[in-house]
Amino acid sequence: MEILFLCVVVFLFLLAVFDLSVGVSNDAVNFLNSAMGSKAASFKRIIIVASIGVFLGAAMSNGMMDIARHGIFRPEHFSFYDLICIFMAVMVTDIILLDIFNSLGMPTSTTVSMVFELLGATFVVSLIKMATDTPDLGFNDLLNTEKALSVILGIFLSVAIAFFFGTLVQFIARLIFSFNYRSRLRWKIGIFGGICATAIVYFLLIKGIKDLTFMTPALKAWIDTHTLVIILCCLGGFTVIMQLLHALRVNVLKVIVLMGTFALAMAFTGNDLVNFIGVPLSGLSAYTDYAANGAGEAHTYLMGTLNGPSDTSIWFLIGAGVVMVVSLATSRKARKVSQTEIGLGSQEAGDEMFGSSRIGRRLVRWTLSLVNWTRDITPLPVRRWINRRFDLDEAIMDQGAAFDLIRGSVNLVLAGALIALGTSMKLPLSTTFVTFMVAMGSSLADRAWGRESAVFRITGVISVIGGWFITAGAAFLGAGVIVLAMHLGGIWVMILLAVATVAIIIRSNRRFRKNPSEAAEGGDTLFRAIISTTDQSQIWPMLMMYITGNQERFMIYARDTYRDITQAFVDDDVKTLDRAERTLSDNKKALKNARRKETLCLRKLPQQTALEKSAWFYTSNNCCMSILYNLHRINEVCKEHVENNFLPLPAHYATDFAEIRTRITILFNDTLTMMQSGDISTVALLRRHCDEIKDTLSETYHRLQNRLHSDDPKTMAVLYVYLNMLQESQEMMSGIRKYLRAFAKLTDSGYSTRRPANA
Repeated sequence: MEILFLCVVVFLFLLAVFDLSVGVSNDAVNFLNSAMGSKAASFKRIIIVASIGVFLGAAMSNGMMDIARHGIFRPEHFSFYDLICIFMAVMVTDIILLDIFNSLGMPTSTTVSMVFELLGATFVVSLIKMATDTPDLGFNDLLNTEKALSVILGIFLSVAIAFFFGTLVQFIARLIFSFNYRSRLRWKIGIFGGICATAIVYFLLIKGIKDLTFMTPALKAWIDTHTLVIILCCLGGFTVIMQLLHALRVNVLKVIVLMGTFALAMAFTGNDLVNFIGVPLSGLSAYTDYAANGAGEAHTYLMGTLNGPSDTSIWFLIGAGVVMVVSLATSRKARKVSQTEIGLGSQEAGDEMFGSSRIGRRLVRWTLSLVNWTRDITPLPVRRWINRRFDLDEAIMDQGAAFDLIRGSVNLVLAGALIALGTSMKLPLSTTFVTFMVAMGSSLADRAWGRESAVFRITGVISVIGGWFITAGAAFLGAGVIVLAMHLGGIWVMILLAVATVAIIIRSNRRFRKNPSEAAEGGDTLFRAIISTTDQSQIWPMLMMYITGNQERFMIYARDTYRDITQAFVDDDVKTLDRAERTLSDNKKALKNARRKETLCLRKLPQQTALEKSAWFYTSNNCCMSILYNLHRINEVCKEHVENNFLPLPAHYATDFAEIRTRITILFNDTLTMMQSGDISTVALLRRHCDEIKDTLSETYHRLQNRLHSDDPKTMAVLYVYLNMLQESQEMMSGIRKYLRAFAKLTDSGYSTRRPANA
């Protein structure tokens, strides 16, 4: 039996490797967002700096391991078998849950998931124990309720604390430096850099150094006694160093951002590494004690030894750091999650990842009322001075950056300080919560949420926060269900679920790599180039490439979907119609998102050009949406008919329609050829083809109407569906005809819409 339990412990460590890989895609990316968003350095350099922080943070994380050992439950009342079931359930649930969120591109909290998984699994095992062998014990005896409550409160209070301080500190920083910060760095930058560097030293070294394995009690006592002296020396020394670097024309703000990246990486690992390897290490400690003293009594041997402090080998910590760094550098899901936070905090209006919600609209309305009230009671000279400091027209940002270096510095240093403070207090604050809410607070203070983007940003923040609460509930319930299956099913169920989890993760990663839309999301370089360019002569050619590319992709989709839907109706193929229903909904969202982004690009054009082209742009976009609605109405009626297993379309009608479908497909192909070549001289001919197909559809429609009463009554239901298909096809031809005219007017400007090979 001991061999089987050893296999379970080995599986725990194998799952820990997957958990590190999955978790780093979600959590470790938090310390990259500010450096990436402000373009402080190349991605390679940012990874190198973060890697150093990860390794040093790993050496400091030993003290946090106690959370997994006895922070949630009281191990002296649980048997070895109970805890092995709990640990395995936590790891299985954690991996599956985090992978789902990463695949959706939504940041969630590994701390919240671990705490609530431990709570859920322990709660279920406690119920089993109270109902069977230990009826005299209550929840207070089995659950460390006081510690669990402090952990949960610490996690959720960090949301409000991080948002408040993010807003306050960024507001003060912007008042000091303004958006035109380069003209105000002469003397301020040394003090600012000194404060930031001192904060890093204080929170990451003085507060965290006591957990380093090579620290002696005497050295710890000396540091505690001379803390104030160390702070003052650091403040003076770093201030002088930063001022000298500025005098040598070094961009001190980039240095601060990279130092902040290092600091947050170090704080992240010191605080969150327990979420990934704390449970397996606790499982190893439990197995070691059981193998030495348990004498084969897995169900009765109690694990009071876990109440002692953890003594984690440095090799485990360094090995975990290696896995985290490799995963961080290679994970595509990590970069997708990063785009969520960078997009929500972007200074420029751009590709908003979230739609509008009722609560978002209400919050914007209430906030506008509060802003108006505050403005009315603020003296006019004060308002003018503040507005001069927050003049967005003077913003200095590198090409492609989402925000400037001032905000990037505040995000990193403040988040790292808050997380390190929580670590020093043995509270596993959520890295995701803190970094995300600091970034949202600083973006709010920076007026990045304008009236035209605020509702989308707030909806995004609400969605992310809602996802955190969903994480808590799903983690609690998921771990509870899985631990119940393991506890009742035995050790073979544990091993089976572990193998199934590994298979699910491998399959998920393969599907993610094969999905081009997922991989391309957030990678629209042409859109970002249009938004960020200042060369007026290049905006229109780039915009036409962008519009044409989007509409070309839609026309390809419309052609293929029309062909598939109509053929599925003839073939009685319900699976194809189900798939079409899902893709139609996705493409409706894509069209709306593309229209919004293209509208933002239109605003970059000179006013006269924008007025001339906007009408035809909106006409072409509306025609695409109209074609989509035609496809939706065709699919809806056909799907209902086929799902009910009604009679299929008679063969002679199917033969007649096959010719019409072929002509429509050819029209789509010719339209795509015209769009790809940019030769609008063929538009008149294509519009005549639309008229000819419409006439054919009209004749077919009227012939069918005349024959309805003479045909077999049993075929009436399918013929009504066929009539709808003909009518919607005719409407679709009208939509394509209007689109061709709008496209010709839109592109008739002397520029070719042919895209270069590398565009």
